[in-house]
Amino acid sequence: MVLTPEMARAGVTPQMLSATHRFTCPKCGKEFSMFQSRAIACRGCPKVSQNCKYVRCVHCDHEFPLLGSLVNTKEKEKFLSNYMSGVVNKHYGSFGYNRRR
Repeated sequence: MVLTPEMARAGVTPQMLSATHRFTCPKCGKEFSMFQSRAIACRGCPKVSQNCKYVRCVHCDHEFPLLGSLVNTKEKEKFLSNYMSGVVNKHYGSFGYNRRR
């Protein structure tokens, strides 16, 4: 997906665009986004806000690395994991941390 001027005006960043990219689980073959993974499958995991470099399938709970499935370099892997941790930490700052969420 390409970042359009309308999306940029609405506050969409290239990082957000890459985190919403849908990819396929290598085990079950179903699609999901990294946002879904962090919000559903990684809920309650202490590593979700600590720059985790893995993604967990929301359908079959299979965990696999970002590198190779969503990004192709270690720098992009680190950047995306840091970005997603920032999103999670901002959510925790706004709504509080609860292990059962």
